[in-house]
Amino acid sequence: MKGEGIKRRLRAWLDIDANEDARNAWLRHTLGSLPAGLRVLDAGAGELRNKPLCQHMRYVSQDVCQYEGLGDSKGLHMGTWDTSRIDLVCDITNIPEPDASFDVILCSEVFEHLTDPLKALDEFRRLMKPGGKLILTAPFSSLVHFAPQHFATGFSRYWYEHHLPLRGLQISELTANGDWFSFARQELLRLPSMARRYGHWAWPLAYGLVALGLVFFALPGFRRSAHDVACFGWHCVALKVARA
Repeated sequence: MKGEGIKRRLRAWLDIDANEDARNAWLRHTLGSLPAGLRVLDAGAGELRNKPLCQHMRYVSQDVCQYEGLGDSKGLHMGTWDTSRIDLVCDITNIPEPDASFDVILCSEVFEHLTDPLKALDEFRRLMKPGGKLILTAPFSSLVHFAPQHFATGFSRYWYEHHLPLRGLQISELTANGDWFSFARQELLRLPSMARRYGHWAWPLAYGLVALGLVFFALPGFRRSAHDVACFGWHCVALKVARA
């Protein structure tokens, strides 16, 4: 237990989970600010990690339940993955609920695993009540994970700004998670484990590069964010409005 505590503190000090921590904080704030009693669909809910953030609402989970933790062994995997508590086991583009069934639809880090995320957007609009809220996060910069159910990355702000209004979804918030420098720092921290995993004989030297890189990133001097070039992903809130 003591070793685990030290490991957690070290990860926090190094800001290893910057992407996930920032996204979780945004979801906590965004979902926590919603009124109690709303009916919310967590689309692609997986292991229900966002359910605790929705306790004040009437929560319904959906997932296709085709990933078990190992996939095809390519890329990054969870090892185990338990979707036994999902309410609606179905395709995300064909959810067995009537039109205008939900006040809120949450879909976080799912679109990269869909062959056609635009069909999911169409289904979300169908399921949302007029004035309902759509809460989306998807990666802009992502490594392959959950393969072979990994089909895309690069969901830019322009993707949201183009496709959502076409479906009568008015964007009220579009926030970058990190920027190019935070993404570069994340991958620098990943260098030793990746070099060792793929058999580079000089993988121990990677720790020296990490230490040098961390010194650089700790220096003051960045005057503005580089999210116009890259970021971990975008956090989006959109409202369902009548089409023109």
